Amino acid sequence: MSAVLPPTPSVPPVRPEYERPLEPWTGDAVERELPWTTRLWSQVWLRKGLILVVLAVLWELLARWQDNDLLLPTFTATAKALVQGIASGELVAKTAISLSVLLKGYVAGVLLAFALTTLAVSTQIGRDLLSTLTSMFNPLPAIALLPLALLWFGLGQGSLVFVLIHSVLWPLALNTYAGFQGVPETLRMAGRNYGLTGLRYVLQILVPAALPAILSGLKIGWAFAWRTLIAAELVFGASSGKGGLGWYIFQNRNELYTDRVFAGLALVVLIGLAVESLAFATLERVTVRRWGQQR
Repeated sequence: MSAVLPPTPSVPPVRPEYERPLEPWTGDAVERELPWTTRLWSQVWLRKGLILVVLAVLWELLARWQDNDLLLPTFTATAKALVQGIASGELVAKTAISLSVLLKGYVAGVLLAFALTTLAVSTQIGRDLLSTLTSMFNPLPAIALLPLALLWFGLGQGSLVFVLIHSVLWPLALNTYAGFQGVPETLRMAGRNYGLTGLRYVLQILVPAALPAILSGLKIGWAFAWRTLIAAELVFGASSGKGGLGWYIFQNRNELYTDRVFAGLALVVLIGLAVESLAFATLERVTVRRWGQQR
């Protein structure tokens, strides 16, 4: 009986080596620029502007089809009321009042959120405190606290600042803490090796690494604070005899000046777009995008 020999492995053929000579460079190759339409379309401001134009046209067409200025004024009527309100100075004064109150509540909420998250990443009791408080108060609408704020602080800016702090504090604290939790362990160990502890450890290691999440929390907190302020002014009106944008909208609604109501709402939207497109976009461009943390 003959033995079965194992199959011999097949050896792939060896290709012969060769050199391909390169053609000499004659200088004819010229870098081609992109078409001007492509370069123009790459501008973010143009694309967003076109979206706004399309929305304005749709608004105008719908209002003309509705043909009832009391229910839905046209875009041109609203734009005219907005320009008149700005030219008279009334809308400028109302906007200044609202933004001054907003700035106080927003800054206070940011500082409290930073203090709470710093305590949470430093101690176990801080983590338990943050988890408990956010579970209790984050689902609670800020405007629901307005009756209590009126009892505690009266008809003044204190009530508005209180509800603004509530609207900013919890979403910002959650986003910041989630960003701190996502910092790689390598960076944490590097900070400890350099002897960083406490506030220095948070500012020099955790904050730069978690900056995308912090910026996201700042934007969410700003949006919550802005809409809470307008809603609060709509509910209880003027603060210390001075009303902001929400009070302007409420007054004109009672007097059935619908074009002015829509002008006030349009100004609220425009301020939101300006803050998002100028302030936060610039902050992201000079920090997280420049550092390669965000596309």
